[in-house]
Amino acid sequence: MKKLSVIVAAFLALTSFCSLSAHAQGLRLGIKAGANLSNLSGNLTNEDRFQNKIGFHGGLLLNAGLVGDGFLSIQPELLYSQKGFKNKDKEYSLLGNTLKFTGKTNYNYLDLPILLKINAGGLFFEAGPQFSYLLNVKDDSKRYVNGQQTSYTSSERDLNNVNRFEVGYAAGLGFQADSGPMIGIRYNGAFTDFSKDGYQNNDLRNARNQVFQAYVGFLIPSK
Repeated sequence: MKKLSVIVAAFLALTSFCSLSAHAQGLRLGIKAGANLSNLSGNLTNEDRFQNKIGFHGGLLLNAGLVGDGFLSIQPELLYSQKGFKNKDKEYSLLGNTLKFTGKTNYNYLDLPILLKINAGGLFFEAGPQFSYLLNVKDDSKRYVNGQQTSYTSSERDLNNVNRFEVGYAAGLGFQADSGPMIGIRYNGAFTDFSKDGYQNNDLRNARNQVFQAYVGFLIPSK
């Protein structure tokens, strides 16, 4: 929880800094939300087991102009983001019945990207570091018999052998209208390994989060 507090405090500090530094250039508060397509990268055991998973992200952003024409700005964001992966489906035949097991693992994060943003006539490019804190890990699984779902389980995993604080990067592009609406795509990668030695029998040794994002948002026009 201490590191979570640090991320929130850092966002608030950046907000104050941007408010001061961008007083003459224009400061815009905004919101955004969109979809994640996430998986793990790195040296994975049984790599075929890990498949792309769809999730959600959303939160607040603050855009502070660094030059008067809005060409260059800094944009810190505070986002809730669902990462993780989908397990490869398993199917068996038993006593004339077809059994199928599906499941996914959700990594729920609080992300703080700090992006340098270039706006060229509405088309923008953005890139910068990202700091993340893992809130929880939840496994969801379903069991089917002859195509009919018979059970569903959901459980949280122990976080003792994972790195809850993650350092990474983000880069993307999109379109921003002067009136406020925006649309964009972004890639998030991690420098920090997800797990420590011993987690899940070292199946996730050197595994790192990777996420493709598509989103819409709105920046309140500056006065």
